[in-house]
Amino acid sequence: MPIQPWLPPLKPGEISEARLIRAILDGTFPIHSDLPGERELAALLGVTRPTLREAMQRLERDGWIDIRHGKPTRVRDFWKEGNLGVSLSLAKYQDPLPEDFVPNLLQVRTLLAPAYTKSAVASHPQEVSGFLEGASALGEDAGAYADFDWRLHWTLTIHSGNPFFTQFANSVRRLYLEAGERYFNHAEARAHSQAFYKSLQDAARRADGHAAGRLAAQVMQESLALWLRQEAGQGTPDGAGLAGH
Repeated sequence: MPIQPWLPPLKPGEISEARLIRAILDGTFPIHSDLPGERELAALLGVTRPTLREAMQRLERDGWIDIRHGKPTRVRDFWKEGNLGVSLSLAKYQDPLPEDFVPNLLQVRTLLAPAYTKSAVASHPQEVSGFLEGASALGEDAGAYADFDWRLHWTLTIHSGNPFFTQFANSVRRLYLEAGERYFNHAEARAHSQAFYKSLQDAARRADGHAAGRLAAQVMQESLALWLRQEAGQGTPDGAGLAGH
């Protein structure tokens, strides 16, 4: 059995950052409240003041807090003032996630996917078509589908020539894979994506970027609607309802 690589141990600054985020999310330090002074907060966390400063600088960068020299550090309204780092931390630390978190992420993908899909197919049709050859070997495993689907979008962003698309894809990979396993646990979702892969490959073989962009826009909207139906209990996961038969 192959040995999985071990994750490196968290550093004190990373532990402090995680604890502060959880304290903000659980209301210990509510939005618009002031954090304790540096000396007191370092003592509460059990770290040195330089370590605390390192953690707080990262939290300020992502939009969790506002460090004001000579004044108490303020907890920001991270929903309005935060950046993508806040969303990634929410995916990591908040359980359960807000109900609209994944739909909001899918809406962002709906806006971005047509642009990077069009550019990728227009400029690198053979690479896109070649990648899609692997779709026929997916079987019915939800995890395999989630991984393939993320790698497809990542590949499209790479070949779009715009690194911002790729950075976004990399940033949401973990959440994408977790949500994808739930989504692809439904046979309807797998069939829907297989149809997308085939149609996209046809467009890539024609090097028709415009058709690929239109296809992505349509399919991403349909995927969002399918996710919402599944989460509302209107879809039936594989194997459900079979007990006792």
